[in-house]
Amino acid sequence: MEKTDLIEKLVHINRITKVVKGGRRFGFSALVVVGNKAGKIGVSHGKAKQVPDAIKKANEMAKRSMIHIPLKEGRTIHHDVYSKEGSGKVKLRSAPKGTGIIAGGPIRAVCEVLGIKDIVAKSLGTANPHNVIRACLKALLKQNSPKNISMIRNKKISEIVSNRG
Repeated sequence: MEKTDLIEKLVHINRITKVVKGGRRFGFSALVVVGNKAGKIGVSHGKAKQVPDAIKKANEMAKRSMIHIPLKEGRTIHHDVYSKEGSGKVKLRSAPKGTGIIAGGPIRAVCEVLGIKDIVAKSLGTANPHNVIRACLKALLKQNSPKNISMIRNKKISEIVSNRG
């Protein structure tokens, strides 16, 4: 896979202050999502003394830890999912064509780099971007694609898709 077709999105920057004898020492942490707009995504958190270095570190780590998420018609998720990570709760709902991404902050960034075009999402509980993104990825991995279900049931994909009511 080429590394050039990846989209990098900065989700959150945090400034950390350490008070020492001579004054304050500042450090920065960056939360970044990286994706190829075709179902691959990586999330990482990088720390450094300067913001650009923290972002660069996070991007490199995110590119190394990419995972694949199955998408329906390359534009939405297969079914509605709910997931919880820490106090971050996330509800993701598949949406008809033309809906767009109706989601806030961190979930929007995940959907944009993943290539999801139609989704309705709600973040409940916390506004902490780390927990919200973790819950979002957990929810996306929890969904079952018709391909997975057909393998489990030893049936053809067409049999499973045609049975939907």
